[in-house]
Amino acid sequence: MAGRFPLEPTRTTVRGGHTPVPAPAPVTDAAVTPADLDLGLTLGPLRRGPADPTFRVTPDGSVWRASRTPEGPGTLRVRAGATGTESEAWGPGAAWLLDRLPALLGAEDDPAAFVPRHKLLLATHRRRPGLRLTRTGLVLESLIPSVLEQKVTTNEAYGSWRLLVRKYGEPAPGPAPDGMYVMPDARAWTRIPSWEWHRANVDGKRSATIVRAARVAARLEEAAHMDPPAARARLELIPGIGPWTSAETIQRSNGAPDEVTTGDLHLPGIVGWALAGDRTADDGAMLDLLAPYAGQRHRAARLILLSGRVPPRRAPRMTPGDITGI
Repeated sequence: MAGRFPLEPTRTTVRGGHTPVPAPAPVTDAAVTPADLDLGLTLGPLRRGPADPTFRVTPDGSVWRASRTPEGPGTLRVRAGATGTESEAWGPGAAWLLDRLPALLGAEDDPAAFVPRHKLLLATHRRRPGLRLTRTGLVLESLIPSVLEQKVTTNEAYGSWRLLVRKYGEPAPGPAPDGMYVMPDARAWTRIPSWEWHRANVDGKRSATIVRAARVAARLEEAAHMDPPAARARLELIPGIGPWTSAETIQRSNGAPDEVTTGDLHLPGIVGWALAGDRTADDGAMLDLLAPYAGQRHRAARLILLSGRVPPRRAPRMTPGDITGI
């Protein structure tokens, strides 16, 4: 199947508590080689900072994720080998996680649809053949940390996420690495006291947005099954969620290759500098430059960021993406 990422786990196991249960049937298209999949590039956007309690990479190359699925909390371990991937999951959400593992690893992505039209993109595309756009199928777990990143530095947002997940979440099921937690459920987010938001350095506007979203979590999770524009429109019905936040969420939950982020302090300048040598580009200029990649604009922007080509510094400033929008 042209452009489709094949996946055949070499081992798939579901574990709930101490009693193994039957695993879902594995996908049997073809084996995955390390050249076909870069776990770090593909799953990296799901990690909210180096100390994210829901995400861990261990020395053996395994990627661990703790998620709150519709079936309950679950822990997933994925490791790429020479002939395929090994995957295991634990907890009530184990079967759900394994059933959606192909989409998580980019099975629904179509990298062949991207046609580089600039030498920088062509070079980066060739250097990063293992990049796939992940699709988690989970909206709230991408939405809440995106709200936390509104109008603050990424380090501040990462610290807030870490503190709140550890205090109000629960330990990840199974033999997860020490310190891993599943994020709180929707009801728990609505019950966090105002002083605890303050202790986590979350202002009233962002905390109120999260509470509003958590109260209609079931409706928001439906967006994972919508086409990306409709999904973004559903999210933006919530006061406090704008184009920046909806794009950052749907890129992850829906694997949306065309949902480029607007409203970011640095991204327009980075795209403008990379494609046109213009460090002063705004959102409009950025979208004009990305217009030739319609349908794949998010992938194009991601490749530009991966290229490392950023405008030279004129004065000390924050790193790209540190200050974000709504």
